[in-house]
Amino acid sequence: MKLSGFKVILLIGAIVFLFMQNTMQQYRIDYGEVVEQYKKPIQHWPAPSIDADVSWKEFEAIEWDSNYYDTQELPEVMLGKKLFFDPKLSASSQISCSSCHNPELGWADRQEVALGNDHLQGKRNTQSLFNIADRSSYFWDGRAKTLEEQLIGPISAHNEMNMKPEKLAGKLSKVTEYRKLFKDVYRTDKITFDQIAKALAVFQKTIRSQPSRLDKFIKGDHKALSDKEIYGMHLFRTKARCMNCHNGKNLTDESFHNIGLTYYKREYEDLGLYNITKKTGDVGKFKTPSLRDLEYTAPWMHNGLMDDLHGVVSLYNSGMQMINPSPEEKKADPNFPVTDPLMKPLKLNEQEIDAIVAFLKSMSGSYYKMPRPEIPRK
Repeated sequence: MKLSGFKVILLIGAIVFLFMQNTMQQYRIDYGEVVEQYKKPIQHWPAPSIDADVSWKEFEAIEWDSNYYDTQELPEVMLGKKLFFDPKLSASSQISCSSCHNPELGWADRQEVALGNDHLQGKRNTQSLFNIADRSSYFWDGRAKTLEEQLIGPISAHNEMNMKPEKLAGKLSKVTEYRKLFKDVYRTDKITFDQIAKALAVFQKTIRSQPSRLDKFIKGDHKALSDKEIYGMHLFRTKARCMNCHNGKNLTDESFHNIGLTYYKREYEDLGLYNITKKTGDVGKFKTPSLRDLEYTAPWMHNGLMDDLHGVVSLYNSGMQMINPSPEEKKADPNFPVTDPLMKPLKLNEQEIDAIVAFLKSMSGSYYKMPRPEIPRK
């Protein structure tokens, strides 16, 4: 039986329609059943997929800091804030702490790597100061154990503020208003670097995230997240394996991992934690960043490699195991970095990646912009 041209077109159209319908059905996601499992108190949520040797904490909502504005009026905090925004802390008197940690840019700088003295670039991405009081170590390689100790690094580094710490107190002592402020806070006429570091640390510890839509959801407002975002959270906790490293109140394990971005023996090589410990097993390990307010702190990764969340999730989806050394290579070079075994191919499809990205965006809730204080001039 011969078909007319019109009937052939209709037949082809029907076949294409059925194919597309089957394809769409294959990738259509029914959020309903999964979503309902999470519309309960968090202790009744499905258990996350965590590897056996991983120590983890359940998600935890943060509260509004009802004392925030009162805290900002405390004398030591006010002194620390002036110091934080004052370029006189640099040798050139042109660079302040806020040059890289801008409150309007998520307390970071939106650059791949930091830019400092003489417009010199650093090797690493500027970390946000959100919730810095909760950290157990500082810098991408954890080389400082206290916030006061951490401050010495950027102040003294030639490619950052290029200021000799032992000279900074003398420089500020020439400013009448600073002498008065330090005396009011520390009851002494003599300004010291330890006092400067303490005031800066006290101020920075007031920089905290505000509750996000995720926090509202955890506390029982189940309309705070869309079904797609809830499904993304389910994937984050299960198939995507994110919770092995990003868990607890600040969505970080405060630990160090090699995710495969060391550029070993190539341009841009950075060996991370190994530079501090000199332990072979630490080659290429970097601190797990918090995911809170990540929508305001792009680009991401220790080297600022990624500026798109779909790209970030796709990177993890690959498993990052393709650059591991062979047994022969590892024997010949014990320092050849090995990607953390927590990194595995995830086999996420595009719809699942999109849902995870939607969930990641629900973690950002800090909208205020801190006004810059009046800087002492004379």
